[in-house]
Amino acid sequence: MTVFFKTLRNHWKKTTAGVCLLTWGGHWLYGKHCDNLLRRAACQEAQVFGNQLIPPNAQVKKATVFLNPAACKGKARTLFEKNAAPILHLSGMDVTVVKTDYEGQAKKLLELLENTDVIIVAGGDGTLQEVITGVLRRADEATFSKIPIGFIPLGQTSTLSQTLFAESGNKVQHIIDATLAIVKGETVPLDVLQIKGEKEQPVFALTGLRWGSFRDAGVTVSRYWYLGPLKTKAAHFFSTLKEWPQTHQASISYTGPAERPPSGAEETPPRPSLYRRILRRLASYWAQPQDALSPEVSSEVWKEVQLSTLELSITTRNSQLDLTSKEDFMNICMEPNTISKGDFIMLGSKKVRDPRLRAEGTECLPASRCALLLPEGTGGFFSIDSEEYEAMPVEVKLLPRKLRFFCDPRRRAEMLQSWAE
Repeated sequence: MTVFFKTLRNHWKKTTAGVCLLTWGGHWLYGKHCDNLLRRAACQEAQVFGNQLIPPNAQVKKATVFLNPAACKGKARTLFEKNAAPILHLSGMDVTVVKTDYEGQAKKLLELLENTDVIIVAGGDGTLQEVITGVLRRADEATFSKIPIGFIPLGQTSTLSQTLFAESGNKVQHIIDATLAIVKGETVPLDVLQIKGEKEQPVFALTGLRWGSFRDAGVTVSRYWYLGPLKTKAAHFFSTLKEWPQTHQASISYTGPAERPPSGAEETPPRPSLYRRILRRLASYWAQPQDALSPEVSSEVWKEVQLSTLELSITTRNSQLDLTSKEDFMNICMEPNTISKGDFIMLGSKKVRDPRLRAEGTECLPASRCALLLPEGTGGFFSIDSEEYEAMPVEVKLLPRKLRFFCDPRRRAEMLQSWAE
């Protein structure tokens, strides 16, 4: 024993390296063991749903999964097959996995999709935007958009997961929670933005549109990878050297918030009897046309604002859901162009992690519709749900509570508690 300790002392460098390696290896193995325990517990919970009896005339629920294997630097397929797929199969659903091969394929596949009870998106913000755009571009979108949608966050940017699922520092736990939320069936309604250019087909977004200097600096962060943790601040610092102040000129017209109809207003009323329909038809035939007496006047009041801003964002309220609100609106936020370079670097670095942050003095306008007009020759790009689009004049329309998404029951309980307070 004395010889052993003497050897360790004489070779203290190798001893230190070995201890560090063993410690790291033990921590890694313990993490893998904990992940396996999480998967086992989730599969047992899903199997309870799969063992439930269904009525003789009922059919097995069909689920179509749109998987983007390229998400998370090519790790999405492995993450899905290890953490999500077993739960879905054990839950008793008839699961069909569709793997996308290129950008935009999900939109085309949605045009051909038929006979599904659940749509599941396994990927990041880009995959999710493609799917909802494909759903809402269909000719039968009025009925097809009622199909509930599940989101399994596998991408590097998964903004919506902060709304639908409880926070978790463990990637495996986060994926499992998202998959179990689909199995449990709790849903929440989410707003959608319809963004339409002059010639292009409309694009649909769940988070919103960003245009400005913070966005432009944020997309260049990856170029400075060699600076490690300083790459975010470096991207914003070098952005200030190109031009300062970085102002964006535009004109925006908008209408105010729309009153939210009662929850039962969307339900189809029962069809009246034949006798009442005949009387109603005769009354409308003999009655004098109302349009001739008092022409209908549009209740919409449009306002116009000339803006000079550091960044413009048009966002939904999905990040802070409020089912008790009596109005439906989106937020048009114009950040001041008077902030200093130091504040730009500090705030921009934080906005890379949380785009919802706003500079002090930001003006926000609630609106249900708006039209953004850019000066001729304006270049640059928009970010629509973290996807890049060429900047152009667009019309943005709010589609309130258009889609229903599966939500973690714990997260839903937290939102209900916050609404009650």
